[in-house]
Amino acid sequence: MAVSTNANLKRQMIYQIFTRNYKGGTFRDVKEDLDRIQALGTDIIYLLPIQPCGEKNRKGSVGSPYAIQDYRSVDPSQGTMEDFVELCRAVHERSMKIIIDVVYNHTSPDSRLAKEHPDWFYHKPDGSLGNRIGEWWDVVDLDYSNADLWRYQIDTLKMWAGLVDGFRCDVAPLIPLEFWLQARKEVEEVRPGCIWLAESVEPEFIAANRALGFGSLSDGELYQAFDICYDHDVYYQMKNAITGEGSLSDYLSLVNLQEAIYPANAIRLRFLENHDRPRAAALIPDERTLRNWTAWSFFAKGTVLLYSGQEFENTHHPTLFDKDTISFDTGKDLSAFIRKLSEIRRDPLFEHSVFHAERCGKNRSVIVARLTGIKGTASEGREAVGIFQTSPQIENVKIDLPNGTYRNEISESELDVFEGVAVWDNEPVILFLDEKGG
Repeated sequence: MAVSTNANLKRQMIYQIFTRNYKGGTFRDVKEDLDRIQALGTDIIYLLPIQPCGEKNRKGSVGSPYAIQDYRSVDPSQGTMEDFVELCRAVHERSMKIIIDVVYNHTSPDSRLAKEHPDWFYHKPDGSLGNRIGEWWDVVDLDYSNADLWRYQIDTLKMWAGLVDGFRCDVAPLIPLEFWLQARKEVEEVRPGCIWLAESVEPEFIAANRALGFGSLSDGELYQAFDICYDHDVYYQMKNAITGEGSLSDYLSLVNLQEAIYPANAIRLRFLENHDRPRAAALIPDERTLRNWTAWSFFAKGTVLLYSGQEFENTHHPTLFDKDTISFDTGKDLSAFIRKLSEIRRDPLFEHSVFHAERCGKNRSVIVARLTGIKGTASEGREAVGIFQTSPQIENVKIDLPNGTYRNEISESELDVFEGVAVWDNEPVILFLDEKGG
């Protein structure tokens, strides 16, 4: 993992926006909504690709934002470059940061680079441009054996780094690690402390690509260059635990394993949904259970990702290929709840702790998780406990805590524990043990 990673990222929240589907679909619309976004507790705004889409082999009516036509310009439907510069300025004025998507594995077939530098691309046996992932038929892959491509791509990153605070790198495992290391080194000269978020992938995707003879980096390798990796190594186990198709115990075992198999300062991206995954409210129709899973995603050690519309419990997952505006008028609103969770995770314990979670309760549907301060840090001797009911059932839970009355930081109510039994309303609980009541 990059030695310069800022551990404070473990206490922060990223708010993801696909500008095209956000209100009126422009940078100005995002700018006008910044006060609301900040009030959620947002630290970093992440925009899906802002560049123009290609037209050849286009998916849908307006095309995938990941089929980029020109890396160095902005999609005119979202605004001008001046509009984007003004958005960045407004974000920074509010002491937030902004990162953008980097799609460096491929371009649209009619991209500027495909026209001007076809030798920079992967070629099929017949000599035509192609891609290595069959379902991505709207793009053609780049070939990083070409040094001139490296120079162009890194210079492009340095150009954008003059405006933004970091990059979310699409399918980062498919790009050589040496490229990412060089890119990080050079970008640091332009934007010290630049944030690097890797869209790491599922183990099955890595294995399948390696079987085909294509390089694919593991999360452990990516951490040499990146600050944060996606939580895709456990996502499907989490989804199956949510839907009842899998075991909560299996999921938590993998979450606990993450503490040991990744570098000590590794940061996982914790999310319930994103632009590639189903809406959380669609998977979790019960309101109380949704609040519990949301609180769990904030308590689990890492950086939190919130996908725009999640705060309004959107169930419809917007398509990437057509204009499909998210709803801000669902009649539901988790904003105050999310704001409170964001405030709680500002505590330094989330930055300097080890994490462990286990399945508890009569029906084995309750997560009891602990953050324990690391010796030699400001959090030494401190501990926090989270209790999350992952199903609509109502049950008490045994918990290893001394008899007493504790303060639930989420609801600011009291939780009684007697002889190892916590009696509560099955709403999510976060306790700081060093702040326990009588």
